[in-house]
Amino acid sequence: MVILDCRGQQCPQPVVQVRRQMQAAPDTPLQVLVDDPAARDNVGRLASSRGYRVRVEPQESGFRLELAPGEKTAAAQPAAIAGPTVVFVTSDQMGSGDPKLGQILMKNFFFTLAENDVAPDLLLFVNAGARLTVGGSDVIEPLQRLVDLGADIATCGLCLEFFGLKDTLVVGRVTNMLEIATSLQNAGRIIRP
Repeated sequence: MVILDCRGQQCPQPVVQVRRQMQAAPDTPLQVLVDDPAARDNVGRLASSRGYRVRVEPQESGFRLELAPGEKTAAAQPAAIAGPTVVFVTSDQMGSGDPKLGQILMKNFFFTLAENDVAPDLLLFVNAGARLTVGGSDVIEPLQRLVDLGADIATCGLCLEFFGLKDTLVVGRVTNMLEIATSLQNAGRIIRP
């Protein structure tokens, strides 16, 4: 049995670590220690969705989840999507409200997206989203991992110029509005964080 101590870790770390362990050793039972109900619920849902039996025990320092691999069943295949998957990033924040929280959420989005086995086909960065692909950005590492997985990253040249960032692009390439509009029009799925 593998024991993962995820106490003190913020979302999405507990789920990411459990997922990695499940992928590395799918037939190995896991014991996961978490210290808040949200992490308990998120890890439990992930395990259940992958066919694991889940047993939760309250502990003095949080919760212990016992995850046991279940019977292997054929996973339902999602419907095929015609056309590429495009992530259209228009801001350096996710959602509206507190800007600091929005930046944290955006960072977590790219960190988590880079943990998937398959990357989106194209990531387009426009307006304030252009700030995410330049030097000093907190998401360069996960964006580079997405490139390594085969994603194409393109940042609006006009946007980089507007913010005075044209010479600081670190990941991906410069694009233009014609390519952006055409890519969005031909996309099979558009994701807007």
